[in-house]
Amino acid sequence: MRRFRLSPWNYLWIIVGAAYFLVPLWGTAEFSLETGIGKYGFSNYATILQDPTFKTDFLLSLKIAVETVIISLILMVPTMFWIELKLPRLKPVMDFIAVLPFVVPPITLAVGILHVFNRPILSLLLADEKILALTYVVLALPFTYRSLDAGMRAIDLRTLTEAAQSVGAGWVTILIRVVIPNIRFALLSAIFLTMTLVMGEYTIASLMLFNTFPVYIQYVGATQAQPAAALSMISFGLTWLGMLGILVLGRGVGQRQTVVGGAH
Repeated sequence: MRRFRLSPWNYLWIIVGAAYFLVPLWGTAEFSLETGIGKYGFSNYATILQDPTFKTDFLLSLKIAVETVIISLILMVPTMFWIELKLPRLKPVMDFIAVLPFVVPPITLAVGILHVFNRPILSLLLADEKILALTYVVLALPFTYRSLDAGMRAIDLRTLTEAAQSVGAGWVTILIRVVIPNIRFALLSAIFLTMTLVMGEYTIASLMLFNTFPVYIQYVGATQAQPAAALSMISFGLTWLGMLGILVLGRGVGQRQTVVGGAH
C-alpha cells in the first residue's frame, strides 16, 4: 500500500486554511477575556451566564429545536420510506420540493406565514412558539430530506422489508424495528443539522417577535461588545460539542449497523 504524501503546496494551503479559521477565533476569544488593559479573566462570561434572559431565551430556542426535530422526523421518515420503497417516481418531485426553502428567502417565508395565519382561529398559533417550530420544519426540509435520503440509499431497503414481512411484521413494525435502527446515523445527522439551524436562525424569530437565543445574541451584540464576544464563544463551543457528540454517536452506530444481503 502506497503511503500518501503531501506536497509543500498542500502544507501551505492547509496552513492558510487553518489561519483563516483560527486567527479570527483567537482574536474573538482574547477580546472576550479582556477585563482591562493587559488584564484577562472570565467576568464577561459570568455576565452572560448570570443573565436570566440568557437562560430563558436559550431554553426557548432549545424547546423549539426539539419540537422541530420531532415534527420533521414524524413527517419525513415514513414519507421517505414509502417513496423509496413504493413510489420511486416521486423522487424528482421531492427533490424539487426540498430545494424550495433555499429559493424562498426567510423573510418572505415569515411574512407569508404571518399573512396566512392572520385569521380569527389560526391567529392563536401566532402567540405560541409552535408556529416557529412549524416554520422551521419547512426551513429545515432540505437538510432533513438529504440526510434521510442518503441513509435510506445506503441500505438495501427492499431486502430488509421483504425479510421482515416474511416473518409477519407489519408496516409500523418494519419502520420502527427494522428501518430506523439501520438509518440511525442519517437520523443523527438530520437532528444535528436541524437543531443547529434552529439555534442560529434570527430573521424569522425576530419578525414573529419571539425572544429566542439568536435574538438575544443580536441584542447583546448591539449593546455590549465584550460580553457579545463571550456569547459568541459560548455559542461556538455548544456547536462544536454537538458536532463531537454526533461523531461519537455516529461511530458507535456505524459499528452496530445491520448487515443484510451485503448491504450495511
